[in-house]
Amino acid sequence: MFSIIKKLLNKAEYKKILENIASLTGLQFASYILPLITLPYLTYVLGPDKFGLTQYAISLITYFQMFTDYGFNLSATRELAIVREDKKKVSEIFNTVMFIKILLTVLSFLVLLAIVSLVPKFNNDADVYLLTFGIVIGYVLFPTWLFQGMEYMKYTSILNIIGKVIFTVLIFVFIHQTSDYLLVPIINSFGYIVVGILGIYISLTRFDIDLSIPSKESIKYHLKEGWHVFLSTIAINMYTTTNTFLLGLLTNNTLVGYYSIAEKIISAVNGLFNPISQALYPFISRTVNKKDTNSNILMIRKLTKLAAILGLIFSIGVFIFAGPIINILFGPEYSSSITVLRILSIIPFMVSLSNIFGIQTMLTFNYKEAFTKIVLLGGIIDIVLGIILITLFKEIGIAISFAITETFITLAMLTFLQRKGIKILGKLPVKE
Repeated sequence: MFSIIKKLLNKAEYKKILENIASLTGLQFASYILPLITLPYLTYVLGPDKFGLTQYAISLITYFQMFTDYGFNLSATRELAIVREDKKKVSEIFNTVMFIKILLTVLSFLVLLAIVSLVPKFNNDADVYLLTFGIVIGYVLFPTWLFQGMEYMKYTSILNIIGKVIFTVLIFVFIHQTSDYLLVPIINSFGYIVVGILGIYISLTRFDIDLSIPSKESIKYHLKEGWHVFLSTIAINMYTTTNTFLLGLLTNNTLVGYYSIAEKIISAVNGLFNPISQALYPFISRTVNKKDTNSNILMIRKLTKLAAILGLIFSIGVFIFAGPIINILFGPEYSSSITVLRILSIIPFMVSLSNIFGIQTMLTFNYKEAFTKIVLLGGIIDIVLGIILITLFKEIGIAISFAITETFITLAMLTFLQRKGIKILGKLPVKE
């Protein structure tokens, strides 16, 4: 695997990429593997209903998390990767992005207050939703986009591991019975906020950032730059977070619990691809215009082969071992999750490819609008199909909808690139 990456980079770049991959692997461990340690415990102590409620609250809060991000994890990362040697420009980007994100956070909290006050379904458990909002505050404070753009991902990894360790320890210390379910969002939010504060401190000291109020021109520019990525993020959440949200609206918290377990396992598997993807993205963003088109396409083709092999291995593994994974980790009470997990097992293969086609290729080749349209169309398909299939098959139905949507998006991206002459499959065009 790394031999393929090494051929694409010079020695210094290869060393930096490997360092970032190692750091981001630690981040993925913290983000996905550590929560899987607490997951079986929480499902056992809280039971399907209260566990489902805490997960449903997270699915609602994720919309605000996505809104406050505004696509900066890609747009600001790309900007920083290009100007990272210019201290003044780095400070300008930092100040502008943080200013926008803070304003969006205030707006988000006001919207959440209106929702829990006016909508009966949310009003009944308002405390759970309000306490879970702390995740958004911590997420806004932590500048992942800055560390990624400056290619110092080790800070992201170390701090997130600290946060997840705090969460893991506190869960086992304080949660012992079903009535303790309110402590879950409190502990979760506390971990995020601590990490966010530490992230801000390291950003200001390590990168010597000068704080200032951003200009109107800078705010307008970054809002414009992040717009297409923001729309695509909304679309992606239409067929990820919205699946859990729709299921909860149309069924009950228990079925949300069954679906959430399978989805979290798939998210953990998908997370294994993120270190390579995130470490390569700044590099590809800088170099895509420095080489001829055929050289860039050859690089993408090699990455596609690597991604396809890894994705296929993970998907087959999840399908075969779905039963033991659920039964051993969560017990027979969650046996309904086995079928859901098997249906979702195709997703790691599809996501491994769509990441290369979409993030690494379409965005770096400046096909932002097309990328957004494809993902948005996928989101619409998922919602329409999801409503129909949930009505017919409950949690099984939304899993089928999710799998179909991911497959559609992957094939649509591949078709677009092929038509644009970026031949992932077939012969490359001959140079004149």
